[in-house]
Amino acid sequence: MRQTRAQTRFLLGVLLSFMIVLSAQAEGLDAGNTAANAADKQDAQALLKKIQSAAQKLNYSGTFIYQQANQIRTSRITHVLEGRNEIEKLEILDGQPREYIRRNEDVTGYMPETKTKIVEKRVTQDGFPAILAALPSDLNDYYNIRMGEIGRVAGFDCQAVLLEPKDNMRYGYKLWAEKNSGLLLRAQTLNGKNEIIEQISFTQIGIGNVDHRSLKPSFGNTNTWHTESNVINPANLNEWTVTGMPAGFKKVRELKRMVVDAPPPAAKSGASAPAPAARREVSQLIFSDGLVAISIFIEPGSQSRTEGSLQQGALNIVGKRQGDYWLTIVGDVPPAAMRQVANSIELKNK
Repeated sequence: MRQTRAQTRFLLGVLLSFMIVLSAQAEGLDAGNTAANAADKQDAQALLKKIQSAAQKLNYSGTFIYQQANQIRTSRITHVLEGRNEIEKLEILDGQPREYIRRNEDVTGYMPETKTKIVEKRVTQDGFPAILAALPSDLNDYYNIRMGEIGRVAGFDCQAVLLEPKDNMRYGYKLWAEKNSGLLLRAQTLNGKNEIIEQISFTQIGIGNVDHRSLKPSFGNTNTWHTESNVINPANLNEWTVTGMPAGFKKVRELKRMVVDAPPPAAKSGASAPAPAARREVSQLIFSDGLVAISIFIEPGSQSRTEGSLQQGALNIVGKRQGDYWLTIVGDVPPAAMRQVANSIELKNK
């Protein structure tokens, strides 16, 4: 009997020692995983910072495709930093030829079929490949940021970084950066099922030496072209409030702009000149979480329009009438977020 009890106590002691060892190993693994996760997050944030800096400070020229649902558009971008001046040329290669040349915040658009130049100020600073408008650390509250796999894009070795949303009010993103320079070569937008619903990707890219002559317009002498100025002015739109904006989206711009409608056809084929294009003032509120934006366009609701919504890839558009105004809400966020925003817009009584 005593021998049996002694054996039992011995076995219990061995079991207790074994459990203590397992517990210590588990704690060590947890500590190791925590440290590894922290290092991975730090590396991912550093890569995001490098992506934004590379897009603004490097010289590069390349062709990229933009896939949105069943649509594919091809463009060519040339970017040069001259001292403190950032110069960029964007050429639209599909459909009607279009070119946009930006010098810092000043943008000139070229429409050769009508021999028209459109001059305006840049409204947002998140065009590919410079897609970030905030510090990477500011995105932590709304995205899980971590390193992805290594792959190749347009012939270059790339490191992927993942931004996984912490709620259903935004999409996820997978960004591929060239390993040496950090230049963003591919950006993919992912829905809640981790499916790619939109992507933009270089198919050919040269980083470094860029022929500065390629920054000039491709249309010869444009001095005789008609010039239109799209006046964009800061505005105070505090009478409009949005109570249902997703967490993390902050108001970044309030402005008013003139929108030019296409001119109506002449009443008679023998008319000496077409009727002038109609111009109307539109107010715009821009909200951003540092990665994507939601814009609310506000204008008098005198025109006959049908309320509704439209989704094209990651882009969602909602149009609705509110009192004497027509609202158009545009954003790269899921439909649920767009509905929440659209239903929470209010006009204060003055």
